[in-house]
Amino acid sequence: MIKWAPYAFVRLVLPLMAGILTYLYFGSKLPPMLWAVTGLAALYIAVQIWAARQPAPGATDAAGLLAVLTLYVAGISLTQQATESRATNHLVRYGSRVEFYRAVVDDYTVVRPATYATTVRVSAVRVGGKWLPAVGGIRVSIPRDTGVAAPQYGDVWLVRGAPSPSKPPLNPGEFDYRRYLEYHQVYHQHFIHPDQYRLLAVAPPNALRAIAMRAVRVLDGVFREYVHEKREYALASALVLGIKDEVDQATKQAYANTGTTHIMAVSGLQVGLLFAAVTWLIGLVPGRRGPWFRMVTTLLGLAVIWSYAFLTGLSASVLRAAVMFTFVILGQAVGRRANMFNTLALAAFALLCYDPYLLCDVGFQLSFLAVLSIVYLQPRIVSWLEPREYFLDRQRPWQPKAVRRLWAATGWVTDKVWQATALSLAAQVATFPLGLYYFHQFPLGFLFSNLVAVPISSGAVYVGLLLLLLKGIVACVGLVSGRLAALLEWAPRAVAYVFEHMIWLFNEYIFWIGRQLPGALISGIHVTAPQAWLIFAVILTLLVFFAVRRLAWLGLACSLLGLFASSRVWAARQLAPDKQLLVYSIPRRSVLGFWHGASADIVPLDSLPLTESERTYRIVPGSILRDARQVSYHPGWQGAPVPAQVAEHGLTLATWHGVRLAIVSSQLSAAHRPTPVDVVVLRRNARVRAGELAEIFGTAAPVVFDSSCKSWYVALQDSVLQIAGFQTYDVTARGAFVVHLPR
Repeated sequence: MIKWAPYAFVRLVLPLMAGILTYLYFGSKLPPMLWAVTGLAALYIAVQIWAARQPAPGATDAAGLLAVLTLYVAGISLTQQATESRATNHLVRYGSRVEFYRAVVDDYTVVRPATYATTVRVSAVRVGGKWLPAVGGIRVSIPRDTGVAAPQYGDVWLVRGAPSPSKPPLNPGEFDYRRYLEYHQVYHQHFIHPDQYRLLAVAPPNALRAIAMRAVRVLDGVFREYVHEKREYALASALVLGIKDEVDQATKQAYANTGTTHIMAVSGLQVGLLFAAVTWLIGLVPGRRGPWFRMVTTLLGLAVIWSYAFLTGLSASVLRAAVMFTFVILGQAVGRRANMFNTLALAAFALLCYDPYLLCDVGFQLSFLAVLSIVYLQPRIVSWLEPREYFLDRQRPWQPKAVRRLWAATGWVTDKVWQATALSLAAQVATFPLGLYYFHQFPLGFLFSNLVAVPISSGAVYVGLLLLLLKGIVACVGLVSGRLAALLEWAPRAVAYVFEHMIWLFNEYIFWIGRQLPGALISGIHVTAPQAWLIFAVILTLLVFFAVRRLAWLGLACSLLGLFASSRVWAARQLAPDKQLLVYSIPRRSVLGFWHGASADIVPLDSLPLTESERTYRIVPGSILRDARQVSYHPGWQGAPVPAQVAEHGLTLATWHGVRLAIVSSQLSAAHRPTPVDVVVLRRNARVRAGELAEIFGTAAPVVFDSSCKSWYVALQDSVLQIAGFQTYDVTARGAFVVHLPR
């Protein structure tokens, strides 16, 4: 039986999370819950007062159950209040009637090869010539043209035109960017040309954050000055400051393949390192540990952590980690260090009350699960082996002193390696299901990569912060004496030399691990949300079994594992006879997909093969969704098993499992015989007339505009074809066109 008294906030945060999840799944069907929360809270207070006067424990239990119900409903209500789209003046209420809108840049600017991307928050819109107050977030992109400045936090814009609702995934299995934006209260997107907007003023929504974002750019300039190699500079900025704009795709992929992506994300690792450093330094201070000492050390720890959060621009991931360690420090200060579970639950409770949508954030989920797993499992895994004692037992009184020291040193090093191994294993246990669900892969070589890369990168964090500190000192000295500052310049340069080579070392190690263990990455794994919950349940029941040593829990774990395996078998059985013909939505490309069970033939109609990016983001997600075992690419029909023939220049006819397909890319011959087909695909702005298409193919076949057709062409042809009796479909606007064949 669980004793809940030491875990008060664990008991409180669970119903709050359940309420948030209820809204996320069934929110549109629920009425406003604010009055229900108010009534339940008042009822709970009354019942609690009554229960305090009753001798029997049943009254207290009833009050506790009422508190759980109140928090459950509060989770629903908090999420309702945090959902901007429920507001009566939200952008979704105005639709395409918006003529102009006024908005402020409210996020970091992401620098892409051709565009700048950021988020703006709307304050007013003009509809029908009248300005009206409005709320809503818009993800905007502007071209990186000559003379176009990058958006800055706090820029107030006047924008002409109406934003478009965020697009759903355009291809099967593709990342649902619309849902991701909605979880951040952004429901619209807008590509803005330079002549569509004007800078009105600079009014940051949060002055402190504006200062922090300027500070992080200044610090980034220090790394740019002292770290000379581009790759090492990009890693330095990502490692210490969280700026990943300059990290190339090959480096990102190498870290993902080896399970070390977390190194590049400024979050719990860096804040934890600072916390550990402060704790170690405080431990060196001699003297008594009285109340005043605890208060001073608590304030010092909080000051260091929050100063770092400020210097990294107050990003969401760092703020989350800072809040978590703030509660840990406060828990230590009041003498509750042992109950880490309650402390973490309190941190999660506070964060979710501030923003319930954090529960959907992958970083939030991974951070708390990893820490919980480390707190519970690492000591238990460490207890499996005692390497230090083993090597100390090898010492003998007659051995030379150097030999005995060697045994002691070997034991100390081996013990540290084993502790790091246990930490890495513990973190992977709880995050394993999420890794499969979100990233569709699992790096088997995570132990080899983390055992070396994490210690070196951790040391690099300290050295990088030392570089920033020394540069700050030199800059301050320069305000008084330029000559003295020039003499002191050797210090940051020496530290920068060490810093750059440490980054080079662990970066080379990551690439080396990737080359030495090319098959250590299991990728292409598709796990549904229910299956991920099943894996969590299996892990939890196994942990309970090892804790209580009762076979009933092992039997339950085996049953859940069997249910998981059965769901996989059932899904594969359902997929085997499934056949689909797809016209993909890939910008400026014409791509067909012929899917049969777990195999596929992808045909780019041009002879130019798909790029790595196009395959990774447009095709591979669908392959993972279907657990594809064999996917072949046939540029320009080369080697494709699908029968296809060029009937004339600009017309290709193909037949696949009885589906007749006509691909038109230019003007058709007037003398062509009638050819009934099931689908007509127009590409490359084919110069065709509705009458010709009707005479040759008939009007029963839908006409599909593929992604190689320009928007003006689609707008011109769409209405004409519909008047002629055709059904039309634009894959650029509506996503991939899918034909489901009978089984």
